[in-house]
Amino acid sequence: MVVALLFFMNPNQNTSKVREEIGSVKLERLIANKDIESARYIQKDNMVEITLKERSIKTKAEFEKFREKNEKGPQFFITIADFKVFNENVKDVQNNIVQDYLKTNPEVDESAVRNDYNFDIKQDTSKSWGIEIFWIGLMILFLFFMFSSFRGMRGGGPGGIFNIGKSRAQLFDSKTNDNVSFKDVAGLEGAKYEVEEIVDFLKNPKKYTELGGKIPKGALLVGPPGTGKTLLAKAVAGEAKVPFFSLSGSDFVEMFVGVGASRVRDLFQTAKTKAPCIIFIDEIDAIGRARGRNVMSGANDERENTLNQLLTEMDGFSTNTGVIILAATNRADILDRALLRAGRFDRQIHVELPNANERKGIFEVHVRNLKLSPEVDLEYFAKQTPGFSGADIANVCNESALIAARHGKKIVEKEDLLAAIDRIVGGLERRGSMISLEEKKVIAYHESGHAAVGWLLEHASPLVKVTIVPRGKSLGAAWYLPEERHITTTEQMLDELTATLGGRAAEEVVFGKISTGALSDLEKVTKQAYAMVVFYGLNETIGNMSFYDSTGQQEYALTKPYSEKTAQQIDEEISKIIESAYKRAKDILNENKEKLTQLAEILIEKEVIFAEDLEAIFGARKHQPEKLA
Repeated sequence: MVVALLFFMNPNQNTSKVREEIGSVKLERLIANKDIESARYIQKDNMVEITLKERSIKTKAEFEKFREKNEKGPQFFITIADFKVFNENVKDVQNNIVQDYLKTNPEVDESAVRNDYNFDIKQDTSKSWGIEIFWIGLMILFLFFMFSSFRGMRGGGPGGIFNIGKSRAQLFDSKTNDNVSFKDVAGLEGAKYEVEEIVDFLKNPKKYTELGGKIPKGALLVGPPGTGKTLLAKAVAGEAKVPFFSLSGSDFVEMFVGVGASRVRDLFQTAKTKAPCIIFIDEIDAIGRARGRNVMSGANDERENTLNQLLTEMDGFSTNTGVIILAATNRADILDRALLRAGRFDRQIHVELPNANERKGIFEVHVRNLKLSPEVDLEYFAKQTPGFSGADIANVCNESALIAARHGKKIVEKEDLLAAIDRIVGGLERRGSMISLEEKKVIAYHESGHAAVGWLLEHASPLVKVTIVPRGKSLGAAWYLPEERHITTTEQMLDELTATLGGRAAEEVVFGKISTGALSDLEKVTKQAYAMVVFYGLNETIGNMSFYDSTGQQEYALTKPYSEKTAQQIDEEISKIIESAYKRAKDILNENKEKLTQLAEILIEKEVIFAEDLEAIFGARKHQPEKLA
């Protein structure tokens, strides 16, 4: 349609004809050579089209290009400012040419000479309708858009412009086929118990109200990413058998002023008509951030307006309406205090990373659809994946199936699950990476240093395997099986620091120089030493002080919570801790240099070594972690 409008704006455009623009000098030459047959003035374009005589086109070489494509003309055009001035200029040129000719030929009749040089100039004073048609077309498009919007508004469809303030919540009720239940949620026993109680309250309210209890207004699921907060909410939707509204915090965010608050009002108004029901807001930190922190937002912050409306709606319900707000976030520290207070979110349910027993249950859930080898021990893999979230374990199971299929297997075996764990922890294996023998030797000694120091220290994590096969961004890696502790002592943290620095220490002990390969190790030990001094109060000089902010209020602070003198002391103590651990690692390796060399040579040859190889060289670990009965 736009193309058609542009065509109507230029109705005289014809690309099949050859037509040239000329100036006044060439026009005078054409008049003097008697080449012009006629001319036509086009008022709407402020130009004059010139048609040549047929005789001139056929006989003169300069007009040869017009013989096939544009013999009938017009062949030239000239742009003018005023037709009256142009007409007078043409007459003056004709008079001058005639007078010059008569001076040399006085016997010739003047009228006959003038007829030879004269030509007709017609005028086209028609008005251009291109612009008018263009604006009429735009008006038709606008009216069509408004008509479509009104239809959407009448039909209640989400596409209407007047539905922009409507809630985007997805409704799950008894008619919705939602097969997720609490049986599909492995682990999370504490969190599941809390949520099951809320569902039971909705199903059997008299059981609690008879004793004077009141339904909780809201529950906030808090935990690291991937721990199953959204899955738990889906289970609630499947188990509650009451209307369940699900949406994300970002669904309230819009570029138009007032839309977010309007969507909040519409959501709660709809929920009132469906009570008893549950409203689930995922990633509530998108609108629930503490107010007043963004100094660049100005006086009218749309997100804060949306939060204010949410606070008003949550606190406006009476205790017997049967509407419960369920929300999830992994950044509870940045949420507004008014949102977290009792009366809005009465309960904070912490969804933490699963322990070994819970990980086994999660594995059992995710291997249901896998063709698993009967030799696979899920308890072994639960112990091999400390720190994994439920999403990580689901990824391991899926990745193992892909690896098995890639190798043409019919079932998923133990090796496939181990390869999947390596893939997720270390990254994709870089098979085409070119590493020189010298670099490979440095990497082997670096990783052997980690393994040796960790093996000889009491509190270091037990080793699983060491590899010099490049994965992801790393050129080599050592896999450990960290003990799942609830508290950590100073000695344990110092041993971990020493084992982490064992790689760089091995480079200096063996080669007498160090490389850039210890970047990630240095980053880790610096953060760990900083936490010891600043957060945990494990340094004698700084003392029993902690500058950790659990509320997140200092996230946007421009100043530190301690003086410059204290900051200097902190830097000095961090440096002392790291250098002391580095010296300790070098001392251990110097005492066991021959065994280190033997281990590194085996690693260069095999590229992967396991705990059994270290035990054969260094002997059994003297300090085995105690196991609970």
